[in-house]
Amino acid sequence: MAVAAPAGVTAHAPDPAWRVWALRVAIVAVVLAAWEVVAESGWLFRDVVPTLPVIGRAILRTLGDATFYANLGVTAGEIAAALAIGGIAGVVTGLVFGASPFLSRAFEAFIYYLGPTPKIIFFPIMILWFGVGSGSKIAMGALSCFFPIAISVAAGMRQIAPVLIRVGQSFRANPWQMTRLVYLPAMRAPIVNGLRLGLGIAIIGTLLAETKLSNKGLGYLIIQSYATFDMPRMYALLIILFIVAIGLNALIGRYGLRAPA
Repeated sequence: MAVAAPAGVTAHAPDPAWRVWALRVAIVAVVLAAWEVVAESGWLFRDVVPTLPVIGRAILRTLGDATFYANLGVTAGEIAAALAIGGIAGVVTGLVFGASPFLSRAFEAFIYYLGPTPKIIFFPIMILWFGVGSGSKIAMGALSCFFPIAISVAAGMRQIAPVLIRVGQSFRANPWQMTRLVYLPAMRAPIVNGLRLGLGIAIIGTLLAETKLSNKGLGYLIIQSYATFDMPRMYALLIILFIVAIGLNALIGRYGLRAPA
């Protein structure tokens, strides 16, 4: 049965999907047009802002280069390992803090204070601990994504309906059963949103580490293009990385939030 809106309140139907997509396309078109105007105007130094056709050709050349895929595989492996390590640690920490008010009051402030700290300042320590190879890059990515995931999960724990917790306690569920049967199913959205945010931060942390000290990976290719003033290739790498990150984020949101059959 339909429920009438309260008096004085106007019910607004959601905008059609085509209007949303039309606005998105319009924004992209405006940005691309502005870029082309700046590139053709010569307001900036020559080749600092290449034209769109030049960047397009650089993207095609990059996608046809076998070394790109080798470096992409290195970076993808580092990010996957970082997200797995930082994600598991963040979920466990968030569950513990959310389930224990005492531990939350005692330690959660450290998470909030350290979370906004630029993690790149810890990179020298990571090099000392894990060496100059992939280990230090994975450690940087894991450290970066840990904090947003832990904060999101801890906040989600506090939003679980108390009746669900009481039901689990009434059946004398142990901590593992409470986590598996009550906490995690009720917190699908906070966990998935935390992982989506953590993925972006893990990518940033890993690439920053690669630009500082590495001889392989996408970060290395980007900083190499910058050092040789190959601006079209640098922009091509950034655009490809941006598209890949958007795709991964969309996949996590699509399949992570899908209710189990």
